Amino acid sequence: MSIRYDGKVAIVTGSGGGLGRCHAIELAKRGARVVVNDLGGSVDGTGAGSDAAQAVVAEIEAAGGEAIANGANVARYDEVEAMVKQAVDKWGRVDILVNNAGILRDKSFAKGSLDDFKLVLDVHLMGTVNCTKACWETMREQAYGRVVVTTSSSGLYGNFGQTNYGSAKMGVIGMMNTLAQEGAKYNIKINALSPTAGTRMTEGLLPDEAFEMLTPETVTPAVLYLVSEDAPTRTILAAGAGSFAVARIVESAGKYLAPDEQTPEGIAAHWEEIAATEGETQPGAGAEQTVKMVTLAMEGKG
Repeated sequence: MSIRYDGKVAIVTGSGGGLGRCHAIELAKRGARVVVNDLGGSVDGTGAGSDAAQAVVAEIEAAGGEAIANGANVARYDEVEAMVKQAVDKWGRVDILVNNAGILRDKSFAKGSLDDFKLVLDVHLMGTVNCTKACWETMREQAYGRVVVTTSSSGLYGNFGQTNYGSAKMGVIGMMNTLAQEGAKYNIKINALSPTAGTRMTEGLLPDEAFEMLTPETVTPAVLYLVSEDAPTRTILAAGAGSFAVARIVESAGKYLAPDEQTPEGIAAHWEEIAATEGETQPGAGAEQTVKMVTLAMEGKG
């Protein structure tokens, strides 16, 4: 069965170019009415302008779709609130939010400034928080919502020179994990995209051949799935060059240590058992870790 979004309203942040543009256009092709949000700044977040967003709107309209442009800075909650109000005033609802907007201020931790670190957190992490918060009550009231946060391998696994970016991109995973629980009874599903794409944010970092394979068009199908009616929730979906994979945060089975071994030396002596991959699980909530630790202790004391 074809996945469509007829009657649905979508907001895609940072959609004046790159991945966001592709997400917005493909959502519109499948029936969604789209808010094309873009501040119009450069990769490092400086500058602003509406030309990019207006061009995407024109492209959507030329193909028979409906779209409006919005220049809100996702790091400013008042502007984001106004963007959501614009969508609700025009179309009556907001069903889909794709948090895609981002900037880069890459430098090693030793050389990077705290101002740059905070700016990257403000855009990637707080920008995602702001947009999701602004849509949350509407989605709760209509008992429907699909939210995508954009994470990165830099957050999941680390990448030299991207401490600020990686911190923000792991932060949105913590947000997703909790909101998936809070939104469940309202039919709000929230997932994470971990994209690898050849965009202006990755230009010059990849060999030309790889860059040409990593088109936004090979990533966007992952977003289309994650915001569909039958989407999963609390899932990290990696996508790039037409390949897809699921990333998971797992925990080892663990081991109880007797009181006389509850020391750093005891941990060192039993490290292989503590860190063993056999029996790893993916906890569904933070409290499960507490239950497991107590259960191991009770079983160990016998």
